[in-house]
Amino acid sequence: MQQYFTEEFKLEAVRRALLGDKSRAHLAKELRVSENSLRAWIRLYGPSSTGPKRDEPLARDMESENARLRREIDRLRQERDILKKAVGILSE
Repeated sequence: MQQYFTEEFKLEAVRRALLGDKSRAHLAKELRVSENSLRAWIRLYGPSSTGPKRDEPLARDMESENARLRREIDRLRQERDILKKAVGILSE
């Protein structure tokens, strides 16, 4: 029995594979796809591909995720600095 996956599913699989928090083998098993399929989707939709929709959704998703993470890092640094100052004041 052959399975068909939507383009959205493939793009999400590629996005998760490129995040690198899990091995591709583990991710393929988790998504219930073959490693070969995942590899092919990465070639087709990944950042260095020349596939049909190479940059469009994936690049925008990655850029927006990077921007969100930068904002979160800035916020966390500010919180850390505030906590350091509070500890200094309370320990006097």
